[in-house]
Amino acid sequence: MSFLTAEWRKLAIANYEIDPALLLPYLPFRTELDLWKGKCYVSLIGFMFKDVKLLGLPIPFHTDFEEVNLRFYVKRYETKEDKMNNDYKRGVVFIKEIVPKPAITFVANTVYGENYQTMKMRHKWIENSDNREIEYTWQKTSKSNKTEKLNSIYIKAAKNLSEIEEGSETEFITEHYWGYAKQNDKKTNEYEVTHPKWQKYDVLNYEIKVDFGEIYGKEFSFLDNQKPNSVMLAEGSKITVEPKNKIK
Repeated sequence: MSFLTAEWRKLAIANYEIDPALLLPYLPFRTELDLWKGKCYVSLIGFMFKDVKLLGLPIPFHTDFEEVNLRFYVKRYETKEDKMNNDYKRGVVFIKEIVPKPAITFVANTVYGENYQTMKMRHKWIENSDNREIEYTWQKTSKSNKTEKLNSIYIKAAKNLSEIEEGSETEFITEHYWGYAKQNDKKTNEYEVTHPKWQKYDVLNYEIKVDFGEIYGKEFSFLDNQKPNSVMLAEGSKITVEPKNKIK
């Protein structure tokens, strides 16, 4: 039985090129960085969790909620023969995942060894005859002055869906089906995420207001003033998260 079933919907994705050396402290045991045409990306992603069930059961007041995460991309060769044949699992590593429900944070951090954090969150979906607007916001109390700062990712996109082109950057970003969580220098949690290939909306405009250094650590503060290499909006689908496997 799947550990979790749900829907991921309206995934707002901003991709930033980053120095690979900055990600090495986060790289899980037995994984390697997965690059897109020589570029190392981190992605800021906001989306909605809907119809969430744990082990087939809905949890009251925890079925629909927002998530925003910062992630990067890895690959894992299971055997030496796989490496010779360039046959690998494509996965993601989450630097931090933000949700509005403390129980979700507790379960994810305890069971999967992830780095979830609870914050106040909201979302806005607006659709009209010509386009759609998607926005996710989250608040964090500043360490320096104890004030709450509003962070947001906003996308205005075409109303109609289109296919994700095979071999495209969008396919690379959305087609990773394994999650890896670093436990220490000799142990990694691995879990499979299943979903069909997604469709996308063409992005017309966007605005990102995020204090990366405050939320994700000072090593990411340079992203405050860096324009993303690309911005995407994927529709999403039903997904499953399978039980974890320990790599030692």
